[in-house]
Amino acid sequence: MIRDLNDRLRRVPVPLVWVLGTIPFALLVFDAATNNLGVDPVQTIEHRLGRTAFYLLVAGLAVTPLLRLTGVSLMRFRRAIGVLCFGYAAAHVLSWAVIDMGLLWGQMGRDIVKRPYLLFGMLSFVAIFALGVTSNNLSLRRMGARAWRNLHRLVYPAAVLAGMHWLWAVKVNEMAPLVWTSLIVALLVLRVAIPRTRGRSA
Repeated sequence: MIRDLNDRLRRVPVPLVWVLGTIPFALLVFDAATNNLGVDPVQTIEHRLGRTAFYLLVAGLAVTPLLRLTGVSLMRFRRAIGVLCFGYAAAHVLSWAVIDMGLLWGQMGRDIVKRPYLLFGMLSFVAIFALGVTSNNLSLRRMGARAWRNLHRLVYPAAVLAGMHWLWAVKVNEMAPLVWTSLIVALLVLRVAIPRTRGRSA
């Protein structure tokens, strides 16, 4: 049954992931064009871009535990998920820097130092940026497989920092960031607890 499922997944074109990944952005653009972003459009834009990046980060983290736990392989889609995550994270940061802060670099620097959730978010983005710009075959060849794999382990601290960024940013008792951050912790535990098995290397 798992083999049949994996055979079907191998027939799914990777570009379909890219197409599906653009849907949240297209919906955001549509809502902006139709003035459907609520009372604080800037905050809505920032939050929707950030949440989409976070969900994609969790999806990328889930690929290896899913393979080791069930044998279902989504490995061929992981790079696309990761690059989409980088794209949304970059858009999230740019929306804050350009729309919210007006590229006032001094004010941005002071806010990052003063507000821990911004610092966690920026540290997470630095790691995601490093992963995004090296998620290509040229970087893999130039760095070598071992160095490339070591660099891409930054996804783990990036995920934890992103969870802390969301948790610390909320000003009310919201359950969503707690649930999603708990999911990240669970995925990291599974990543360590479930050993590699033959035919399921990841």
